[in-house]
Amino acid sequence: MKESSLNILNRIQLNYKKLSKGQRLIADYIINNYDKVAFMTASKLGEKVGVSESTVVRFATALGYGGYPKLQKELQEFIKTKLTTVQRLELSSDYNDEEDILKKVMKADVENIKKTIEETDAYVFQSVTDIILEAKKVYILGLRSSTVLAEYLGFYLNFILDDVSVVPSGINDVFDQLINIDEKDVIIGISFPRYSKKTLEALKYAKTKRAAIIGITDSNYSPIKEIADFTLTARSNMASFVDSLVAPMSLINALIVGVSMKEKDKITSTFKTLENIWNEYDIYLKNRD
Repeated sequence: MKESSLNILNRIQLNYKKLSKGQRLIADYIINNYDKVAFMTASKLGEKVGVSESTVVRFATALGYGGYPKLQKELQEFIKTKLTTVQRLELSSDYNDEEDILKKVMKADVENIKKTIEETDAYVFQSVTDIILEAKKVYILGLRSSTVLAEYLGFYLNFILDDVSVVPSGINDVFDQLINIDEKDVIIGISFPRYSKKTLEALKYAKTKRAAIIGITDSNYSPIKEIADFTLTARSNMASFVDSLVAPMSLINALIVGVSMKEKDKITSTFKTLENIWNEYDIYLKNRD
């Protein structure tokens, strides 16, 4: 396994014998307190462990990171799947100032979108739109907070494609809805921390039926990455206990537009028909003179 694909705890284990005495103290503290270290500065960590800030910086370099901020960023990604909702709420000290909450939350969302743009692979994005268009049937699965994303994606893809099904999480079990999935179909699995176990199980089942698997998730550490044929990632850095779904929604918007532009003639005809129906049944508020 390449070192770049290891999480921080794996890296510590791999390099432990090479570390200095002071660096081992840091390593031991991180192993036992990684949820706290993720939000500590290098100086604060050094103070806690009893070593200098420069020792902390050298420790990060010894593990293969380009400085302490990159180590800290990876720790924050790593703990997303580990923290309970209560722990996330307790760690949200940055959001205690009521007057500043609006700016901080919205700036975090803007930053999530910027990072998503930078990290999205154009080839993967185009491949995903092609797979969706070529599929006999498109299944969309998103549970818990991801339900809203799945419903939104399904709402618009139903205007473009002939057979789209948003897998519900209601009375019938998810697996009941996937009983007929096969190699001609595609399932889009949407999952963000804390990752739904049932979503992952359903995608694994679809894989046994040889369906194409597309994942929409938050990072390369997501368990969906190991299952999906193609994965689109959108940053979802936490703001308190709330999942930030702004960047995922923006990515899904782009996906809808990407698919629609390849079926422009078809959807133009569809919307002309729908406009007549909407007018006939008075669906939308009419413009006032």
